[in-house]
Amino acid sequence: MLYLAKILPAFLLPTGVVILLLILSAALRRRALAIVALAVLWLSSTPLVSDVLMRSAEGWQVRPPVASAPHADAIVVLSGMLRIVPGREPTAEWLDAVDRLDAGAALVRADKAPLLVFTSEWFPWNAGGLDKGQWLADRAADLGVARERIVITGRVSNTAEEARAVAGLLAARGGPRATKSVILVTSAFHMRRSALLFSRAGLSVAPFPVDFRTSAAPRSFMDLLPGAASLYSTETALRECYGYLYYKLVKTG
Repeated sequence: MLYLAKILPAFLLPTGVVILLLILSAALRRRALAIVALAVLWLSSTPLVSDVLMRSAEGWQVRPPVASAPHADAIVVLSGMLRIVPGREPTAEWLDAVDRLDAGAALVRADKAPLLVFTSEWFPWNAGGLDKGQWLADRAADLGVARERIVITGRVSNTAEEARAVAGLLAARGGPRATKSVILVTSAFHMRRSALLFSRAGLSVAPFPVDFRTSAAPRSFMDLLPGAASLYSTETALRECYGYLYYKLVKTG
């Protein structure tokens, strides 16, 4: 099921659509389909299109200051900021989403919550020998967060599992209130789906979006030029929108 959830959306993204159109163009000998494929590839590879889609996926949010965050039972930082890389022993390097770690550490240093929770991302196809949750905990300690304030979930492979794991972890720690409040830290484009799933898991969520993927710079003619980075941004935004719609409209549990 996990594999299907990761593979099937690829055929609804520009790269998959272009490939399918080109196959149909060759099989049916329809040049018009090839022209449509070229148009899809060009448009989806331009900053003009990718930035609008990404800002839409981000929900038109802005980066909040740490001081504006409310107090909560825990600060939850979602995984997705590490890549396992070649080395003599298991090791990792940062992806763009490292802002999640920085924001989580800043929030706990500001005493916005007594706990800093990291989810421990794990996929069977690239597991390696590294515990990503422990890696993040070690880096948070390096940033000045006391070890006794850091908690790690068990292995999780998607956002729904992250939400359930955090809810279970906080429930197990007990407390007088049935509903636990969390400051949820994740990439801005990932926040709507994450907040939805954490709320469904029974948590009171205060979003703290970071890792914005668009710039506040003004538009220019350069935004009409295609590039691989813009294509990646377009597909990231679309994949996130598909995931949000799936959980919002289809999967209610």
